[in-house]
Amino acid sequence: MSAVNKIFSKPLNIIRKILTVRPPGRRRSLCSSVESEENEQQEYENALPVLSDPSSLLHDHHLQKLAAHMPARTQGYQWNLVYSTAVHGSSLKTLYRNMADLQSPVLLVIKDMHNKVFGAFSSDPFRVSKYCYGTGETFLFSFNPDFQQYTWSGENSYFVSGNWESLQIGGGGGGFALWLDADLYHGASFSCPTFHNAPLSTHEDFIVQDIEVWTVRN
Repeated sequence: MSAVNKIFSKPLNIIRKILTVRPPGRRRSLCSSVESEENEQQEYENALPVLSDPSSLLHDHHLQKLAAHMPARTQGYQWNLVYSTAVHGSSLKTLYRNMADLQSPVLLVIKDMHNKVFGAFSSDPFRVSKYCYGTGETFLFSFNPDFQQYTWSGENSYFVSGNWESLQIGGGGGGFALWLDADLYHGASFSCPTFHNAPLSTHEDFIVQDIEVWTVRN
């Protein structure tokens, strides 16, 4: 080998090593892993919860969105219908009574007279209390028609409060995020600091068409 070839042979070998491309099988393996994770996520979002009873308010697209945004501790459990105006009549007292022995989170679903569906997920079952209760898992939702979720802002802890005259969710700014009267007929929804939400109903004051409350055992 000439002196010139000896000088250039090592740099050329180094360049060849640098330009060596990883085996295509490795790239396919990584892509397959990403695709698998994406497919699993899609299946998770599309999974429908099992309901104890047919719902007159929630259709498949409602169920898909709500189930995907509920806390992990609720996933995989059957949703049990604990209260319905169609079954139990329109009474806040009955709603409280049906939840007296519950210790699991609940999902409140409302349809107003304009057929708008909205409500709240509460970390605690509804009850009469002098003080606010609940945790930061509590959130509001509406379908307008697309799904909109309002999670805890961290500004205050006025999650849920209830008495025999009304049920209130959120507050602190002169109005409740969601308010229902004793007959579960008149309701109201305002923006409030607890969730930084837009009003959930078509109008701030609304008339209830139907209500369902589902409990998710954990």
